[in-house]
Amino acid sequence: MAQLVSSLGLFCQVNAFACLLLCYLLFILLGAGVFTAVERPLEKQLRAEMEDVRDSFLRENPCVQPGRLSQLLEKALAAHQNDVAVLKAEAEEDPRYDFTSSLYFVIVTLTTMGSDSYTPKSDEAKLFCIFYCALGIPLTLFLLTLLSDLLLPVVTHAPVHHLHTYWGWSYSRAAMLNAALLSVLVLSLLFLLPALLVCLLEPDWSFLDALFFCFVILSTVGQGGNALGRTWGPAAKETLQLLTTCYLLVGLVVIITLRDTVLQVPRVCAVMRLFSGPQYAELECDLSELTLSEENCEDEPEYSQSVCTISSTPLELMSDRPAVAHTGTST
Repeated sequence: MAQLVSSLGLFCQVNAFACLLLCYLLFILLGAGVFTAVERPLEKQLRAEMEDVRDSFLRENPCVQPGRLSQLLEKALAAHQNDVAVLKAEAEEDPRYDFTSSLYFVIVTLTTMGSDSYTPKSDEAKLFCIFYCALGIPLTLFLLTLLSDLLLPVVTHAPVHHLHTYWGWSYSRAAMLNAALLSVLVLSLLFLLPALLVCLLEPDWSFLDALFFCFVILSTVGQGGNALGRTWGPAAKETLQLLTTCYLLVGLVVIITLRDTVLQVPRVCAVMRLFSGPQYAELECDLSELTLSEENCEDEPEYSQSVCTISSTPLELMSDRPAVAHTGTST
């Protein structure tokens, strides 16, 4: 039995990447199965309730044709998904694509979060969006990475160096403690505190709804089917959209910084080398050797030939000088 376990462990260590890929596929299937088992009964219940409401409305209003009612509901639901207030008296005072709303759409698109409420309708806007995002998304990711690199020496390198130099901690222990403290700080300031603020802004939401809203925004997967300030006025909506975009950009920079901080923990690096295989270690060694060789080359002088071997007489003068014969003279 022990030999079987040892052989299995050796096989997993040699084929770590394949095992990781298999576990990830199983993880995806598990998630799909759980969501299907949990959400499918609720969907059937809501569908049955809506069918009962529709049948009751048709019985109470026999003059309404079922086909016309279905068309009306489809148009109303489509407008509701786009967050268009077609049933309100103030709908004309709440334009959908003013400058603030367009700015919000640009930011959520360039950060790959997207929005179901803001989508281009015209062909010209769709064509422009394709070329604009093809250039803007890589540029945005590059800019966020640069901002994270500016924060990394302050929130990661300096604390680890202080713990290692002045407190006498090992680098591995200092890096792990710094990553743990930064994770707790990010969780508190980027998720828990904003979720409390969302609960204050939307009293009908539970804390779980608000926390889920913050999570899906910072994970750039959308808005979770919820939108803040649906019943608010235009000015309040514009302010809320600007605050949401600032929260998204700052949160992405902090999350990228946290990722880089965690990746600098030696134990995390060891796990990455395990799953990446020997090629990652060889590449890392080659890059370190290349860096050392470049540093040594910078310290070497440009000319290594000794000065005493260089003649100060030009070659042309040396070739024109007559040969001197050393002969003895007789007296």
